[in-house]
Amino acid sequence: MTSGHEISPTVIEGADDVALPFSVEALDVRGRVVRLGPSVDTILRRHGYPDPVARLLGEAAALTVLLGSSLKFEGRFQFQTKSDGPVEMIVVDFEAPDRLRATARFDAERVKALGTTPLKSADLIGQGHLAMTIDQGNDFSRYQGVVALEGQSLEEAAHQYFRQSEQIPTQVRLAVAEQFANGTNSYRAGGLLVQFLPQSIDRARLADLPPGDIPEGHAHLGEGEVREDDAWVEARSLVNTVEDHELVDPEVSSERLLYRLFHERGVRVFEAQRIHERCRCSPERVLGMIRSFAPQERRDMVAEDGRIGITCEFCSRRYDIDPAEVEAGIDDPA
Repeated sequence: MTSGHEISPTVIEGADDVALPFSVEALDVRGRVVRLGPSVDTILRRHGYPDPVARLLGEAAALTVLLGSSLKFEGRFQFQTKSDGPVEMIVVDFEAPDRLRATARFDAERVKALGTTPLKSADLIGQGHLAMTIDQGNDFSRYQGVVALEGQSLEEAAHQYFRQSEQIPTQVRLAVAEQFANGTNSYRAGGLLVQFLPQSIDRARLADLPPGDIPEGHAHLGEGEVREDDAWVEARSLVNTVEDHELVDPEVSSERLLYRLFHERGVRVFEAQRIHERCRCSPERVLGMIRSFAPQERRDMVAEDGRIGITCEFCSRRYDIDPAEVEAGIDDPA
């Protein structure tokens, strides 16, 4: 980010389905605000998710855009959970620079059994792991960071990810809500990410992770032994004042929210990045996927009508495939 403009008290810009980068030079922090409207509503309504599942997937989508929109190359950022909770799996794909898709697998009876009281993400996820993967294509190695899910929120899991994988002081806020207007209701999601990036590495030092079975006598810096930089303490404290409704209220634009938080220090915003709900599936990708299976497995896919039916888990598009088209060009042993 090489150019931008300072936010003034009169700025009321704002739009849905955008990621807005910003910096606060006086505090040595950079970050992004994400507002998702029609894109996330399309994803959540398409599958008819129960409200608790929809809200959890909406948080995951906002977090994925916060992280994926920072990619400086054409590639893919994937967020995936696998766990023993009522929501068994979440997958969110962000394909740079602007394509988002998401899906969740869940046990409807277990979700229903949790009742109608407000649920925490931990109630739905349970125990498992969260993987965040950066894929730059076949010519590059994939990078993956994994976080254990042990009852923490997605916000807390994100903090843990940056602490152990990136070693960057990071604060994240996420929110999802339903908006009721003109007789209809729609989901909205929002997120705010702030990172401390001073020129001096020593200023960004973090306490070590719990030492576990570290050998006796090995140095370990705990929470009380590392003094956090005053600028980061101030920035993090300001982020923690953000209310959920400020992240999703269409009347509170991203620019207005940033001005509320950082106007005393001066905040600079950069070109907003549009976000689109788009699936990666296509007839060519589906054919390639089917052809990757062994011959007997491909034969087992053929239904009684002599066709292969595939439904995309992300966008619910149905593909009706002729087995002869699959076998065309394949030189497999019988």
